[in-house]
Amino acid sequence: MSVNVNQVIVQTATGGKQPLGDYQGQVLLIVNLASRCGFTKQYAGLQSLQRTYEKEGFQVLGFPCNDFGGQEPGSMEEIKSFCSSTYNVTFTLFEKVHAKGSTTEPYTTLNKTEPSGDVEWNFEKFLINKSGDVIARFKSAIEPESKEIKNAIEEALAG
Repeated sequence: MSVNVNQVIVQTATGGKQPLGDYQGQVLLIVNLASRCGFTKQYAGLQSLQRTYEKEGFQVLGFPCNDFGGQEPGSMEEIKSFCSSTYNVTFTLFEKVHAKGSTTEPYTTLNKTEPSGDVEWNFEKFLINKSGDVIARFKSAIEPESKEIKNAIEEALAG
């Protein structure tokens, strides 16, 4: 099933609402984040991707999530402070979400992506093309700077 995120409305870190369609024309990597997870070091790789490709029209969108082992218990202020001070994160962080069970956007939509089903753990990644279509889904263990992800980003930026 082809999934498009342009009509999805998400909650910003400051409590506002933002349609993901605002990003149309850019390539997105949407990731559910946690500050106390074995994969937390992936923040560095996500920030590196942001730096490497942002001038070409690429954005990492981070959605903190406390669904997996309670590994993101902090407030948005604590999360933003941690991301900034520990990993110098400049990519956009959104309000905390639920990525499994009773999901919240963008995961209500993203979890329909093949293979469909709830996100299984922190740092699962969804690659969105310039038209807003989900074109790839990467499990948590796949590092942001892996050849697989970088190649997929470069193809999407060229497309």
